[in-house]
Amino acid sequence: MAAPLILVSGATGGVGQPLVADLLARGLPVRALVRRHDARSAALAAKGAEIVTADLFDADQLADAMKGVQRAFYLPPMRPHMMQSAVAFALAAKAARVEHVVSMSQWTSHRAHPANMTRQTWLNDGLFDLVPGAGHTVFNPGMFAHNFLRTIDFAALLGFYPVLSGKGRAAPVSNEDMARTAAVILAEGPERHAGKRYRPTGPELLDGREMAAVIARVVGHGVLPFDMPFWLFAKAARLQGVDPYEIASLSHYLEDMRAGTFAFEGGVTDVVEALTGTPAESFETTARRYAALPFARQTLANRLKAFVNFNRVPFQPGVNVRRLERRLRVPELAEPSLAVADPVWRQTHAAQMAGTSALIPAPRLVRRA
Repeated sequence: MAAPLILVSGATGGVGQPLVADLLARGLPVRALVRRHDARSAALAAKGAEIVTADLFDADQLADAMKGVQRAFYLPPMRPHMMQSAVAFALAAKAARVEHVVSMSQWTSHRAHPANMTRQTWLNDGLFDLVPGAGHTVFNPGMFAHNFLRTIDFAALLGFYPVLSGKGRAAPVSNEDMARTAAVILAEGPERHAGKRYRPTGPELLDGREMAAVIARVVGHGVLPFDMPFWLFAKAARLQGVDPYEIASLSHYLEDMRAGTFAFEGGVTDVVEALTGTPAESFETTARRYAALPFARQTLANRLKAFVNFNRVPFQPGVNVRRLERRLRVPELAEPSLAVADPVWRQTHAAQMAGTSALIPAPRLVRRA
């Protein structure tokens, strides 16, 4: 029997690149879906991936990209109207008679979440269950380690580390661990994984100050953690080129972290090891990889650049979350709630943490009293 053709969307991203590489290393044919040809897509092609360009919001392009595909990985774009791309992806999967869809979800996925992206993700969780003939696996990690390491240059070059989540704790998971876990699910297919939910995490819960201590070991000198107000972080993120909508979404996820959402029921799973046979890497291991990247290397030129950029931060445009969401006409809920405050979310996610994810029902609406 021929190996199943696997389509990976977001193939040049932080999770997509190692996912494609892992699947190819297993000898599986991979169709990498990208927005445009560039050096990253060329690197995937050199490894043996078939490269196709398509707009995730264009139903016709997606239908063409999905032809002949048996299994597909959906990585939602961080866009205000993300749900449109999910519907187009689901319709393309239906037309191609795809046998298995693995969708990147969120641990916070919740029908009444204050983040528009998260409410749409909750809809996605139910949408892909409806694709005829296709098994669906929900892949819902918590906080990515990347979110806590995008400012590692501040620590390496200037000696301080911004803390945005107070005493909130999470078990940050690396892009590489998410990728190899998703690769196992896609390689083994719907027979083993349809109808299940998997939450890969790092091996331990950490708060911001504990992360700063880890980073200090990595960079080899003292690092001062300090509580950075979100308005200032938003300016720093804008300076790094982060999209305002992504910054707005992150503001809500930091609320989740402060509220204990990512530490719920212990906050740590063995999903990575259970599926791949290798434990999840530590935050320190991930941090060492980031510290070795060009932007964080401790050179004189980088120190000067970091000093100049840090002094530019206060003069950058910020992000007014409420104003941005109104300008984008994001639907406003009468009674939004963080995930951990919702009884239905707590029930279903407690079941997942207990290892009974296959028994979790599809998302459903609940009447408010």
